[in-house]
Amino acid sequence: MRAVVLRSHGGPEVLEIQDVEAPVPGNDDISVDVVATALNRADLLQRMGLYPNPFPDGVEIPGLEFSGTVRSVGAHVRRWKVGDPVMGIVSGGGYAQQLVLPERQAMRIPTGISVADAAAIPEVFITAWDALVVQGVLTSGRWALVHAGGSGVGTAAIQICKAIGARIVVTCSAGKVAACRALGADVVVDYGSQDFVAEVASATAGVGVDVVLDVIGGDYLERNIAALATKGRIIQVGVMAGKPVLFNVGALLGKRASIIGTVLRARPVEEKISISQRFASEVLPLFDAGVLQPVIDRRYQLDDIAAAHEYMASNGNTGKIVIDIAG
Repeated sequence: MRAVVLRSHGGPEVLEIQDVEAPVPGNDDISVDVVATALNRADLLQRMGLYPNPFPDGVEIPGLEFSGTVRSVGAHVRRWKVGDPVMGIVSGGGYAQQLVLPERQAMRIPTGISVADAAAIPEVFITAWDALVVQGVLTSGRWALVHAGGSGVGTAAIQICKAIGARIVVTCSAGKVAACRALGADVVVDYGSQDFVAEVASATAGVGVDVVLDVIGGDYLERNIAALATKGRIIQVGVMAGKPVLFNVGALLGKRASIIGTVLRARPVEEKISISQRFASEVLPLFDAGVLQPVIDRRYQLDDIAAAHEYMASNGNTGKIVIDIAG
């Protein structure tokens, strides 16, 4: 099979397309013919050598999500049959024509969503829903603050907030303000010219937000605490700002607030299966009903994977960057 292989780490030029041996499913696994995958920030970090190979004994193939059709099933598989359309999260291996995963980790593709478009759903929608609803305990009528509102996670978060009746403030660059508003964000803050702490105070009459979903970190931390309501929660899912910073712990204590660090990729298989099954039960019906939709900014062919990485690094995308593998 053809796959994107990392033989070294560095810039986009290290992404090599090679013929490698296809993975073989175990008794409880399914093998999938991948139709599409999608880019995530973690892919860029892995390419640069900042994420370890999740399969150290094998070829290093990036890719954290996929959509496709079942190619074969293990002896104990009962949930799926050959030809079924499926999607899901994986620890790696998505940049390939075939992959293998436990049958319980795969999810059905929602009604009305094409197999090729479904690759834009798993990673960002599970991340946003898990951060805001499962760990952040966001409910109808409450407020969320989401940074990088035009990103894949951000565009998913806006839709999830509106679907559950919550209100949302997002930050984004000037060029993405209109797109975030169109998705339904209640307040959109251009971080280049506006102070999100002040905008949150204005929108919430000084109360603050109940949940912050942050992928930035750095000096956003202290400002996130300032924007937080009493007993609020900051869910930290990324640190794009890079360097650590000092912050006033007393401000956190005074609000009786919490900071929760979380990642999806590094979770054990059983945790990935658990969150995938819960997402399939609670959230996929919202896709069936047309309430939620994947937001796709641009598509690339597998042969153009380096250009896709360059585009993501430019921060030009609003929503997901999809890589078409089949065809």
